[in-house]
Amino acid sequence: MKDKKILYISSEVVPYLPHSELSNLGFEIPKMVNDLGGHTRIFIPKYGLINERRHQLHEVIRLSGMNLVINDIDMPLIIKVASIPKERMQVYFIDNDDYFKGRGLHSEDDGSLYSDNDERAIFFAKGVIETVKKLNWSPDIIHVQGWIAALVPLYCKYYYKDEPLLANTKIVTSLYEAPFSSDLNGDVFSKIAFDGIDAEHMEILKKGTLDNLFANAVKHSDGIILANKSVSDAVKKAVKNSKKPVLDLSKESDPLTAHETFYQTDF
Repeated sequence: MKDKKILYISSEVVPYLPHSELSNLGFEIPKMVNDLGGHTRIFIPKYGLINERRHQLHEVIRLSGMNLVINDIDMPLIIKVASIPKERMQVYFIDNDDYFKGRGLHSEDDGSLYSDNDERAIFFAKGVIETVKKLNWSPDIIHVQGWIAALVPLYCKYYYKDEPLLANTKIVTSLYEAPFSSDLNGDVFSKIAFDGIDAEHMEILKKGTLDNLFANAVKHSDGIILANKSVSDAVKKAVKNSKKPVLDLSKESDPLTAHETFYQTDF
């Protein structure tokens, strides 16, 4: 793992969000890579429930200031950063007042989904890659986990297909149990099509279910990690049909070592 560069794009990471299987691995895996001499960058959304003062977030002016076009509307991109205490790990936060300020992960307090979750996922995917471009940092592997990061493989492979920094980058997607059962509100297919991505690459997103979102991520990833047993049968079928390298964590006694080994795969 020495000198390998891995970009982690996650919906949740401790200590910024509550402990869960996803948020714990979002911290533990990058730490393992750092401890083995690798280099990591972590990106998560700046949800409203993240306490900026407690976690000492600060805006990075040189990275902020651009607008991302989402469905023909300019949306300002704000980048904040913090360091995980006692670790040599920086976390970058993708922020925007409309999509994240004062808001949770995916739902209102009454449990109803945010009507713009599709746009939040598009904004997050584009915001991460635009920031990586500004950092001039070329990762060997992009590791994606969580629903809001699930469009990253599609955007990397097609919207950013001519980006030199990603020319030799491989994409690994971790799959977990779906955090909600309702479809994404809005029309994610047409909003992605606005960015010039051909329909053939995202036909399945004409119906905006989470299963379809994850299946599309599988299609455009180079390796897949089944992070728990609760991944839906439909998504497991997509993984099987993809014939791509798969790490099934339910069969591993040491998930960190399993990740280290999987990163060495000839994707």
